[in-house]
Amino acid sequence: MNTYSAKASEIQKKWFIVDAEGKTLGRLATQIAYVLRGKHKATFTPHMDMGDNVIVINAEKVTLSSNKELTKLYHRHTGFFGGIKTQTAAEIRSTQPERLIELAVKGMLPHNRLGNECYRHLKVYAGAAHPHTAQNPEALPERTISK
Repeated sequence: MNTYSAKASEIQKKWFIVDAEGKTLGRLATQIAYVLRGKHKATFTPHMDMGDNVIVINAEKVTLSSNKELTKLYHRHTGFFGGIKTQTAAEIRSTQPERLIELAVKGMLPHNRLGNECYRHLKVYAGAAHPHTAQNPEALPERTISK
């Protein structure tokens, strides 16, 4: 028996579109990360970028469970002494609603060069309009992750 390892020339990337309206942030992020990584394909190879491109629209309408809107904190550091900045999910949603989904998905991808490459295939937009109609994206199936 031989283990199949995909070659770079054999990888075929598709474009998927996801409407985030009314979806829970964490559950949506796991499905997106799964597709970006390429685990939904039968030819998945762990050390290659096998994933597809994902477009997320209506990011401002994603829901957070219970009271996470006010209690979930996002931290970042400016690089200067005492430069830690903390924002709640509600503050981020009011200024940059795309960042909620981007941060959730980025945390679910590998924290190395391969994860950075997969993250570049994610496009998130606050409203329903997006500039990727030429790629003919198809809707992401609801049950991407098999249990």
